Amino acid sequence: MLPIVEQAQKYLNNIAIFSNGKSFTYAQLVKDSNYFAALLLKDEKDLKEQRIAFMVNPGFDYVKTLWAIWQAGGIAVPLCITHPLPSLEYVLEDTAASTIVLSKEYLAVLQPYINKTNINFIVIEEPALEILPMVNKEQGNFSMPTIDISRKALILYTSGTTNKPKGVVTTHQNIKAQITTLINAWEWSENDKTICVLPLHHVHGIINVVCCSMWAGASCYFIPQFSPKLIFDLFTNNGLNVFMAVPTIYFKLMTYLESISQKEQVALKNVMSSFRLMVCGSAALPISVMEKWEGFSGQRLLERYGMTELGMAISNPYFGERRAGYVGMPLPGVSIKLVNEQYEQASVDEPGEIIVKGDNVFLEYWQNQTATQTSFTKDGWFKTGDIAVIENGYYRIMGRNSVDIIKSGGYKISALEIEEVLRMHEHISDCAVVGIDDEQWGELIVAALVVHDRTFFNEVALSKWLVEKMAAYKKPRKYLLLEELPRNAMGKVVKNEVKKLFES
Repeated sequence: MLPIVEQAQKYLNNIAIFSNGKSFTYAQLVKDSNYFAALLLKDEKDLKEQRIAFMVNPGFDYVKTLWAIWQAGGIAVPLCITHPLPSLEYVLEDTAASTIVLSKEYLAVLQPYINKTNINFIVIEEPALEILPMVNKEQGNFSMPTIDISRKALILYTSGTTNKPKGVVTTHQNIKAQITTLINAWEWSENDKTICVLPLHHVHGIINVVCCSMWAGASCYFIPQFSPKLIFDLFTNNGLNVFMAVPTIYFKLMTYLESISQKEQVALKNVMSSFRLMVCGSAALPISVMEKWEGFSGQRLLERYGMTELGMAISNPYFGERRAGYVGMPLPGVSIKLVNEQYEQASVDEPGEIIVKGDNVFLEYWQNQTATQTSFTKDGWFKTGDIAVIENGYYRIMGRNSVDIIKSGGYKISALEIEEVLRMHEHISDCAVVGIDDEQWGELIVAALVVHDRTFFNEVALSKWLVEKMAAYKKPRKYLLLEELPRNAMGKVVKNEVKKLFES
């Protein structure tokens, strides 16, 4: 029996999932995923790592489908429910998926691909489920293949912010390590109640929220679409005590809080201050957002560091100081080193690239041996491409080597550091700093800005203000005013798109 399904046996009477106005126990989840696994198997004994893609709404059906694919011996390939057909086709063709499972509203999106390829497909809660009339759902358990935890389990695609998305292959062992590390570090228990407001084709949503809560025997709420009011209503009326989101979501929630009365704000702060844990990740958390949220909620956000290839690797402590602007310390069981460009240990107090070892680290990039080999050192450390420095025992992320570390005038400059200063300006609500090719400087520092009111923006005044806050060589040389920054589904700014805006 798979580890996560075995865990569920301990909590059969607990409520696992709330979705679509209904509650589902772990017993229902085990039974229905077992039945659906039999449907996927048909007359086969083991899917033997066939890729099963699924485009299913967040909620009970999503988790049931994920568990069913794993129990049948398949590799789960979650599809983004908001992606256009070309992006979906890229994943389906790259993985050579044998079957697509989908909620009925996505059939129209995928129908052209289904017609073109004649791929097998199953529509959730549609007559297609009757293709196995010999499977009687009331029978209960079905014979499932024995799945070794070293087998491949999941393919998630990188965000593609710096290059073409790659399929990240994790095994059941990798997933177990990613989950149990957080269960222990963040003290998950069956008494927890959380809500998933994150996309479920990314590690933050699928591992940190859904899989961790299911492993612990906790309850996970799902909502049909993002709504600050609905989220706060759930906070107030359903006893939630764990919340995880990205910076853009916290920003939207604070915008809503600013729109309601002082009395309502106080009432919500009383509710949120009793939460056990609130976490932020997937993108750099501006210090201003962290401090403002603490004022609204009474909660000091726990910031952490991870990526698709690792799950989580570094975290601020559950107990102890959660330091603004820092991602904390290595999680138990995860080995971290900072290295120079020759992949030698970086000097004390010197920035270096984060490299990682541990059971949490992925197996390979799907059918991309070259990318896999170049992403690991000769002695097996994964090269993250992220630059950090250790200050008083805490790691501070300076940015990605390829887009956030700008090499200008002989200096290596952190774009994230400049962005943090820019956000302190009274007229700037958001920003993205990048380097563009320049003959004189190597890379020229430029900044895309989102301002509160363009009539009050003055570039000369901003430049004078900046040199009082940072070294002159770090000051952006050009500015571009935007209504909003280009972002991906997780709220990360797509900096290559920002560069294109300057270059064009």
